[in-house]
Amino acid sequence: MELVTPGIGLIFWMTLSFGLLLFVLTKFAWKPIMSMLKEREKSIEEALHEADKARDEMKQLQAHNVELLNQAKEERDAILKDARQIREKLIEEAREKAGREYNRLIESAQEAIKNEKMSAITELKNEIATLSIEVAERLIRERLTSAEKQDVLVQKLINEIKIN
Repeated sequence: MELVTPGIGLIFWMTLSFGLLLFVLTKFAWKPIMSMLKEREKSIEEALHEADKARDEMKQLQAHNVELLNQAKEERDAILKDARQIREKLIEEAREKAGREYNRLIESAQEAIKNEKMSAITELKNEIATLSIEVAERLIRERLTSAEKQDVLVQKLINEIKIN
């Protein structure tokens, strides 16, 4: 039963031992433990502050990246628009050039056809004239075989010339 109701001597020695332990701990262990706890608390607080700072920087970087992406899209769209305009301009120029070339070829062909036609007409006229002269020569030879027929023809021609 001594454990349930301790004696005065035991209480005295336990209090003295506890006080001595408390003094030793306060003198040698309490200050270093408290300084380590404060240091740890400070490092945790700094780490949290750095984490908040890093989070803010990440948000800024994301916003900046979005802005750069938007600018890149705008530049891409502008380049594509310019490329389309240049393509359309080149196509239009090619059409115009092809049209001019087509018209030039048509005019050249029409001129060649006209020249060939005139050449053919001239050749045909020359051929007709040659044939007419040959026919006239043959007719005159047949009709003018006698001197009397020649005199009648000459009189007829003279009369026609006087009328005209």
